[in-house]
Amino acid sequence: MRIVVVDDDRLVCQSLKTILEANSNISVIGLGYDGDDAVQLCAQLQPDVLLMDIRMEPTSGLVACERILEQHPSMRVLFLTTFLDDEYIIRALHLGAKGYILKQDFESIIPALKAVHMGQSVFGGEIMLKLPGLLHGRGAQNWAAYGINDKEMAIIKLVAQGLSNREIADTLFLSEGTVRNYISVILEKLHLRDRTQLAVFYLSTPGQGTEFSPAK
Repeated sequence: MRIVVVDDDRLVCQSLKTILEANSNISVIGLGYDGDDAVQLCAQLQPDVLLMDIRMEPTSGLVACERILEQHPSMRVLFLTTFLDDEYIIRALHLGAKGYILKQDFESIIPALKAVHMGQSVFGGEIMLKLPGLLHGRGAQNWAAYGINDKEMAIIKLVAQGLSNREIADTLFLSEGTVRNYISVILEKLHLRDRTQLAVFYLSTPGQGTEFSPAK
């Protein structure tokens, strides 16, 4: 797994490199110190996962994430920060970051990287506790206005529960390929980038928060 690490604290960057490369399956191929570095390194090196801080100067991790995902929609961004800030969490989710974990949760960093590399979305325990309250600020979604039918709605709910395509297929007695096609159509209808944004969009409807579970 090829990782780029970006943090405005150079000591943190070097420490993370040392820690991560103690795992034989991880190679840190680039270090950066602000959001501009992150954008450049992702373009040049195409890492499997970008592990990045949020609050950096002059360019924040959130600004960098937006730019990176505009240029490389499949890039996997995992935020690692000390800030349990509501606004940061919401914006990171809506931008399409694959995860948001706290530096204090030291032991979760490598498992989170592995999960994100496999396409899962990962959020620290403290963040999971905050999500329902953060995401229920909007009124109920008018799903019919987006052209979402009953089968698509069922798939959306299962995505929000953290089920894989195979698990959704088994639950709804569909083929895995059919589920993939449904999700592609749903994302297009809702103008969303990926499964994480789809889960966030669903959770933004009041009463849905209890159905979301963290990726394992």
